[in-house]
Amino acid sequence: MSGRISRLSALAAAAALVLGAASACGGGDAQVTVQGAKLVKKGQLTTCTHLPYPPFQFEKDGKVVGFDVDLMDLVAKKLGVTQKVVDTPFETIKTGAALNAGKCDVAAAGMTIRADRAKFIDFTKPYFDATQAAMSKKGAAFASADDLKKAKVGTQASTTGEDFVHGAKIDSVSFDDSAALLNGLRTGKVDVIVEDYPVVQGWLKDPANSAYAVGGQYNTGEQYGFAVRKDKNAGLKDVIDAVIAQARTDGSYKTIYEKWIGPMPEGH
Repeated sequence: MSGRISRLSALAAAAALVLGAASACGGGDAQVTVQGAKLVKKGQLTTCTHLPYPPFQFEKDGKVVGFDVDLMDLVAKKLGVTQKVVDTPFETIKTGAALNAGKCDVAAAGMTIRADRAKFIDFTKPYFDATQAAMSKKGAAFASADDLKKAKVGTQASTTGEDFVHGAKIDSVSFDDSAALLNGLRTGKVDVIVEDYPVVQGWLKDPANSAYAVGGQYNTGEQYGFAVRKDKNAGLKDVIDAVIAQARTDGSYKTIYEKWIGPMPEGH
């Protein structure tokens, strides 16, 4: 979800320590190797994510679906295994604790590639270019960050959307997750919310949000990457990079993009 930004709380730090301890006891030792990729369970690609973060990953009819999920299904197919998605606190994903503990093989969580995160996890090549968007009542315009200063702004905690807003010297009401953020707008707690553009686009497809529109879009230069265990799973990283490259070539990436997000921009 996202372009989520590093903010290691005391609770997250404790969780990381617990998971790290599990790793020290052997929890992170891979059990099988398939095509050079280390997997923690035979016949399975285990994916850590953080729910909900539509359209990248969310629950529908009792199943986790979304853009990231479909791309990881292509990786699982390449490896001849099936994918299992594990809902995991985002702090333990970006700190590498979940991967180190052997909770999963790969993290797929709408995660922005950042140098501070790359100290703890190995990112794949970028698979998605992201921008931020302002969502507000139809007719309201927030063409620039300065325009946001005239309204009560909502952001999702630990995201680069929140980082963008705070970087513009704007205080915001911080919500725990994307669902709470959207509800904050719909209940009038805030006038406008800033979230990743694809997430906003997904919300606007819902007739329940027909009173709202994109009030502004901000190019922050963000790119999403999947992640594997630091210095321990180059084989899986290589497989993921190869699968995404092939998907771009054979058109399956475009099909998945348009299924979950909409028309794919040229050069994406």
